[in-house]
Amino acid sequence: MTARIRPATGADAAAIAAVYRPYVTDSVISFETEPPDAAEMARRMAARPAKPWLVAERDQAVVGYAYASAHRERAAYRWAADVSVYLAAAERSRGTGRALYAQLFELLKDLGYVAAYAGIALPNPASVGLHESMGFGLVGVYRGVGHKFGRWHDVGWWQLALADPRPDDPAEPRPWKEG
Repeated sequence: MTARIRPATGADAAAIAAVYRPYVTDSVISFETEPPDAAEMARRMAARPAKPWLVAERDQAVVGYAYASAHRERAAYRWAADVSVYLAAAERSRGTGRALYAQLFELLKDLGYVAAYAGIALPNPASVGLHESMGFGLVGVYRGVGHKFGRWHDVGWWQLALADPRPDDPAEPRPWKEG
């Protein structure tokens, strides 16, 4: 049975923070060193221009989430989005990450985005496998870019074309209105 995917709301912020916490405290998958609380997650979800945040539910509990954020701040980057997906430990390898990403990418395409980017702390074969199975290709690796838990860590960057070919005169990406 697959998890139910739906738009995230501010009421999901505490559950999202709980899913994310072990990625911060117990791994180098996230380079944050202090886990954000519900208020901080709600603030991130409300960032403008609005981009999609989705949650996966199983038995009425949030078991994962995926979201898009600005790739970079300069105006010429506005058609690109960074994407991330996080799952509760018991939800891994159940297809939930793929389901979240599939819906997220369709939303981004519909909003007018032309490319999605994912940064992955290395090594992380599960995340690399997920992203490559979704069509991402490796762009490059930042060597020793992050220091956490007493070591330097590499980050690989993967890219997915959401529009191929990219339009010569793209319409402005639209803000997300759900959630």
